[in-house]
Amino acid sequence: MSFLAPLFMLGALAVAAPVIFHLIRRTTRERTVFSSLMFLLPSPPRLTKRSRIEDLLLLLLRCLALGLLTLGFARPFLRRTAPHDAAVGEAKRIAVVVDVSASMRRAGLWTEARARVADVLGKVSPIDQVAVFTFGRQLSPVVSFEEWKTSLPGARAALASSRLDAIMPGWSATHLGNALIGAAEALADADAETKTEPGPRQIILISDLQSGSALDSLQAYEWPKGIELRIEAVKARNPTNAGLQLVAESPEADNQTAPAVRVRVSNAADSTREQFKVGWARSAGGEFVGPAVDAYVPPGQSRVMPVPVPANVTGLQQIVLRGDDEDFDNTVYVMPPEKQEVPVVYFGSDAPDDTRQPLFFLERALPNNARLAAKVAVHAPSSGLSPQEEQGTKVFFVTEPLASGPAASLREQLLAGKTAVVAPKNADAGPTLAQLLGLDRLELSNVQPSNYAMLAEIDFQHPLFAPFADPRYSDFTKIHVWKYRRVSAAAIPGARVLAKFDSGDPALLEIPVGKGRVLALMTGWNPEDSQLAVSSKFVPLLYSILELGGGLAAPNSQISVGDSIPLGAAVGATGPVVVRSPGGATATLTAGTANFTQTVQPGLYQIETGGRSLRIAVNLDAAESRTSPLPADQLERYGAPGPLPAPDAAREARREALLQGVEAENRQKLWRWFLGATMAVLLLETALAGWTARRQAGTVPAAGG
Repeated sequence: MSFLAPLFMLGALAVAAPVIFHLIRRTTRERTVFSSLMFLLPSPPRLTKRSRIEDLLLLLLRCLALGLLTLGFARPFLRRTAPHDAAVGEAKRIAVVVDVSASMRRAGLWTEARARVADVLGKVSPIDQVAVFTFGRQLSPVVSFEEWKTSLPGARAALASSRLDAIMPGWSATHLGNALIGAAEALADADAETKTEPGPRQIILISDLQSGSALDSLQAYEWPKGIELRIEAVKARNPTNAGLQLVAESPEADNQTAPAVRVRVSNAADSTREQFKVGWARSAGGEFVGPAVDAYVPPGQSRVMPVPVPANVTGLQQIVLRGDDEDFDNTVYVMPPEKQEVPVVYFGSDAPDDTRQPLFFLERALPNNARLAAKVAVHAPSSGLSPQEEQGTKVFFVTEPLASGPAASLREQLLAGKTAVVAPKNADAGPTLAQLLGLDRLELSNVQPSNYAMLAEIDFQHPLFAPFADPRYSDFTKIHVWKYRRVSAAAIPGARVLAKFDSGDPALLEIPVGKGRVLALMTGWNPEDSQLAVSSKFVPLLYSILELGGGLAAPNSQISVGDSIPLGAAVGATGPVVVRSPGGATATLTAGTANFTQTVQPGLYQIETGGRSLRIAVNLDAAESRTSPLPADQLERYGAPGPLPAPDAAREARREALLQGVEAENRQKLWRWFLGATMAVLLLETALAGWTARRQAGTVPAAGG
């Protein structure tokens, strides 16, 4: 017999109380009648101390009652030892997370990763629950917990292995933080579905743990308690690696020189190579087209260099790096820069060589170099647009009142998404501005400050002025304004004031018109109105206007594998869009689709719609070239849980024995029998004590009898 509360057995010491009480109980003194003692010799009494136990049966009943009561409070139970199966332990829930990012394409990594998965699955017990995931940018299930549970125990590992055999590492970046969070959430969801106390939960990560892994999401994540992260790192056969990345064109680039594409060559810290060649090629393994650029990059460093575009060569779409051990990141796809023509329409009666008129400064400020050429078409205020100008022109300049016909035609262009810059020479242009905005009337008034006005309260958050947000370029106070036109912004619905004069009057307003806009500049840039044309702000401001209006094609944006391609901005069509991927796959998207999201491999994606065709370059994420391993404690520094301490076998055995004892005691409830026996003994003791008292009272002789 065992006890759940053995300390109550100390109560058995109370058995000594009845014994002591029986020993110290004083017996009744009786009187005996005797004759005279006068003839007896006096003698001193002999004192003796005698203690003996009387009523032994009564004493035993009282001791038995205390003993039974003590046993009841100690919560006794009969232990039944069940045979222990050492092969069957506590059921685990395991999430196996396998890296399939681009860096896993290195030689030997994927083979080793699959072997690690097979080894893990071979060690799980039949009662364990397992799910297998792969991850790059997103976490994708291979075998879910539910599929594992419903499959036959002998076929589970084969099911996961067969599905992994059909998977190869892709081209996406390594979002390791998101993958670990997703696996932890999958474990939590599985716990919630079972509605039972969760057992051991484990995430097994199989990855090359390259230092370019994205971990930022782990910083704000609170991990569920009791999850263990076990890392199975795989190592490449060739630890060294050099990568090639496309670099955005510098704003300070010389547009007058021959076009070139800037690339960065980065070399791993443990690399044994430092001499490379970079050049254009028609295929990743083909010969260089044109002269190659020698690149000397010491281990652990990177170099940015321009790669000139070969003259009179067509069909180029990639730049390759040669001299590296691993070639998965040695190609960047890019459209060779071509000279872009930007059509602009100017409404005014200015003579092209009149140095006092806006047209003279506009034609000279607009770009005309080896990469960009703006072509200005001048229209009289009464002249309309040709069909070619309506189709190809996206930015219009208006400085004088327009006739009703051209104004109505220009408004149609604005409603379709084009941009008009209205810089009236005088207040007579009020009706034209009102017609473009769809207003009944709009009053302008000429203002000539006593000295000069300045631009103030400029909205640098707007894309038009964003290039000037740096404190080095944000000073517009040196531009003096001699004359301007006053307009009430409150009289124009939806008007946004982008800049004001120091007098508080609006200087530049943006007014939406359908899908397009009107930029109303309340002063001219000609010398009679202001010093804007001769300031350093005029040329970049015109570039901002062209970019805002869509007149300039967007530069080669850095689109990585997994990023979305914005179709609306790239094509601007309203019909179905056909996207051809580098691998030859074709996807037809419905009209109005905003983005194409299936950029699963690097290369040139061709977008076709409405008779137009556009090619977009998608490249490998630059972080994938950082293949050196993460520091051993990097994940723990980001808050990821480490391995749980090994359980103490003796402590676990004691805990298991205690749980078994509690279960047995709750089932047997022997304490009830002991308490019942205690009550029975006490009743018997009471009856015996009464009988004994009556018997002793009957044997005592009466006084004087």
